[in-house]
Parts: sequence; structure tokens; C-alpha cells
Amino acid sequence: MPAIDFFIINKQFKKLLTSFFIFLLLVLKVEAQSNSDSAYAMPLKEVLAEVQQRYSITLRFDSSLIDGKILPYARWRYRADVEETLKNILAPFDLMARRDGTKRYKIGNYEYYRWQPQDGWAELDRIAAHYNNLEEWQHRKEKLKSCLLHALRLSKLPTYPLSKPIETPVRKYRGYTVSNIAIEILKGVWINGSIYRPDKIKGKVPVIMNPDGHWQDHRFRADCQLRCAAFAKMGAIAISYDLFGWGESELQFKYEDHRKALAQTIQILGAIRILDYLLSLKEADTSRVAITGGSGGGSHTILMTAIDDRIKVSAPVVSVSSYFYGGCPCESGMPIHLCEGGTNNVEIAAMAAPRPQLLISDGADWTDKMPEHDFPYLQKIYQWYDRKDHVENVHFPEGKHDFNIEKREAVYRFMAKHLGLNMNAILDRNGNIDESDITIEKKTDMYVFGEKGERLPAHAVMGFDNLRKVFEEAIK
Repeated sequence: MPAIDFFIINKQFKKLLTSFFIFLLLVLKVEAQSNSDSAYAMPLKEVLAEVQQRYSITLRFDSSLIDGKILPYARWRYRADVEETLKNILAPFDLMARRDGTKRYKIGNYEYYRWQPQDGWAELDRIAAHYNNLEEWQHRKEKLKSCLLHALRLSKLPTYPLSKPIETPVRKYRGYTVSNIAIEILKGVWINGSIYRPDKIKGKVPVIMNPDGHWQDHRFRADCQLRCAAFAKMGAIAISYDLFGWGESELQFKYEDHRKALAQTIQILGAIRILDYLLSLKEADTSRVAITGGSGGGSHTILMTAIDDRIKVSAPVVSVSSYFYGGCPCESGMPIHLCEGGTNNVEIAAMAAPRPQLLISDGADWTDKMPEHDFPYLQKIYQWYDRKDHVENVHFPEGKHDFNIEKREAVYRFMAKHLGLNMNAILDRNGNIDESDITIEKKTDMYVFGEKGERLPAHAVMGFDNLRKVFEEAIK
């Protein structure tokens, strides 16, 4: 009996001891979460679960952004406003939450290029305080131009290869022709595009550059072909061209190379070389030069206009905003926005003044509030030149982030007005835009070097590392 009693007592003691240790661990855990010795730390995953319950919201996120992260002073970050709470919680990890519907938010990496409208407006007001008259503005404009070129590493342009552009045979359509072209901008590096010309050219004609944004198929898209062909029917030479690392550029470089900072420099260099070529044509009117692009192509449009005085008319589409700096490194990868104590895309757009400029905005993206603050700023700059009528804003509050027919029509009419184009060439008998007789070509028809690059010259540079070496050598 005594032996049995000892066994029972020993077993009960072990159970009590185990329970005590479990209780102690729980107490220590609670203490660790609820005092300053451990900085009131909690796993971020638990905090977000608690936030969803407390504020009756839904959060979407990739678990790889959250797992393993510990948030100090977790519950001290809560506020009455859910968005302020999320900002306090996520900022230490360079994360942010964006509204994704009613009571829904998506968590992602911090976006340096996307601000709240009120923050963008405040920054534009701070920038504008640098100048109060035309003389002061002109002084800042010149300094900005110099700094932009320096930031792009293009203060001294790279050595220009002396090769002739490679152009495909002309394809003839009703009222216009098309051919494809590749221009060597660095040794072994080309920028590719398609040139649309009037079917009959008499005397000097305007030229219009058409960079585009990050929409699928880029210059091969139907709306890009329609726009360039319409310009040609109206009497201009129009060229569309690839972003770096997109389109035929992918024959030499990977798609992900487009998201490297130097992509912005290579794209601008390509545009400068395209303009060099266009203005060398005997039929080109150097006094009537324009550029228009949408989205990322709009960022490209304002930057090219700011640094190249040869451009006389510009029309950035669904792009310019004081609270959006360009979400791709091809728009903001080089430190252009740090110039002269800080600038933004609205001030860069203002550098076009007094040259005619049309800004198209819509209600579905970061241009949604263009008429409220950003456009009045631009009007003030143009007013200093007595050219307030040279800057226009066409706003589509129900519009989407695209370059659709209503936006193309606004651009057509603006270009016709300032370049002396024949608007009647694209109107039907009722005065409406008619693009129905424009031929949409197959993607493969628009290649210079072939679908698989079979016609690439033997000295073509392959890969981003080799491109960087070529660029560094060319700017010595």
C-alpha cells in the first residue's frame, strides 16, 4: 500500500508541476505583450487579425509580407480612424494599405511614388512658393532642365553610332503608309518603332512622336495604330516606338530589365535619337513637332518636352498628377524628382510653357482631381507668358485609365489646331470621328528584326549587364 500511495502522489505532483509551468508560460507571454520591457510587441499577423475584427474590415495580403514580423508597441498604434491605424501599424515595415472596395483594403509594399491628394497638393504649393513671377520661374526652369539631364546622366549625350536606320518596306493603306524602323542609339542597341506617313506629301509636314504606357501590346495595340494612322491621314508623320524592355526590345533584354532605373535614361535617349532622325527628313517641318503618350507614355511626354525645346506641342494623357510620380522605374527610377530641392510631374509639365499643352484626365486614376488644384497651377504659369489659352485640360470624370476614342478625339482636335492638320480627313459626313477605314495590322507585320530576332545584326548587345557597360563607355 505505501508503495502504491507514493506512486499516486508522485503522479499527481507531476501533473500539478506541469500545470504550474504552463500557467507560468502563459503569464510570461501575457506580460511580454503588455508591458514596456518587451515594447508591447505582438506578431504582425495577430495584430492584423485583431484590426479586422475591431474595425469590421477585410484585409488582403500576401502572407510572405507578414509572416515572422513582430510589431513593437502594437496596440498603442490604434486610433479611431482605421486608415490612420493601418498606417501606424504598417509603416515600420515599409508596407501600406490601399482601399480595395467598401471596408476592404489590400496590403502591399510601400509605394514611394503614390501620395494622398492633399499631400501632393501641399507639396506643389511648397514648390510653387519658389517663384512669384515670370523671371523667377524662368530661372528655376533653367536650373531644373540642367538638373533633369544630370539626373538622367544625359548632360553629355553618349557617342552616337553612325549607322543608318534599318527600315522595312512600305505598306500602303487608304490615305497613309506604314513602315517599321530600328534606330541604333548605342552601339548594338536599337529602339524600334513604326512610322506612319501621309500617302501624299507636299512640302513640309509636322511630326508627332507617340510613346505609350504599360498597356498590353504597347505600340501593337489597336488604339495606338488607330491614333498614328489618323495623324498620318491628317497630314503628319507619326511614329510609335517601344518602351525599353518591351516589344522588340525584348529580343535583346529581359522584360524585368524594364524595371531597372537605367530604363528611364535609355528610353529618353531613344526618344532624342528618334527626334534627331525625324528632323533630318527633308519633308519634316522643324517648327511643328509634337509628342503625345498615355499613362507611362504621358510621363515620358512631359519629361521629353521639358528637356528638348525642339518639341513645340505636347499632350500627356491620363498621366500627370501632383500626387503620383510614376509607378514604374522607367518613369521615376532616376532621381529626377529630387532636383532643385524636389519637383513633381506637374511642375515638370509646366516647363512646357508657353508651348501649347493638352492634359487629359479621368476619374478612375491619379488624375481624378486634375481640375481642382493641378490645372489651376499650370494656368498660372502660362498666364505669366500671356498664353493661358495655350494650356487645356479635358477631364472625363466617368472615364477610365485608357486612350480610347473620346481621348483620341480630344488629342486629334488639339493637334489639328496647333499643327495645322486637316481634321476633315478623319471626319464622316456628320462631323464625327471616323477611324473605320484604318487597317489594324498583325503584330508580326510590325517587326523589324523578325518574330524571334532572326534579323538582329551580329553586333547586337544582349543582356542588361552588357548594356550598362556599353552605356558607361559611351558617356566617358
